[in-house]
Amino acid sequence: MFVLVLQKLALEFLLDFFYFPIWWYTAGALRALKWCLNLFKDGNRNLAPGLWLANIFVPMFGQNDLQGRFISFIMRFFQIIARAIGLAIWLIFCLILSALWLAIPVLIVYGIFASFKSPYGI
Repeated sequence: MFVLVLQKLALEFLLDFFYFPIWWYTAGALRALKWCLNLFKDGNRNLAPGLWLANIFVPMFGQNDLQGRFISFIMRFFQIIARAIGLAIWLIFCLILSALWLAIPVLIVYGIFASFKSPYGI
């Protein structure tokens, strides 16, 4: 009985070992991509440059005079620029995370094979 269980565990281990790269680059990559997309959406929700753009001509604090409208426009204009830049940086961060997901197994395999190479060329 013990040998049968050990054989079954060994078979499961081998199947999982060979299935892992397939999962990593199919279902796992899709899950990671969805996670990164949700991360970007959260960043967009927090920074909300579109909301600031939609309200660019609305005076802040109910200041309807010319000075209040001008200051509100300038303030929102710079907020839109800063938030758009922040969102672009956040997008780059999300893209780097997605690329890292795809590169991690390759880097690990490279590191394993590079560790076997002699530093003296012998």
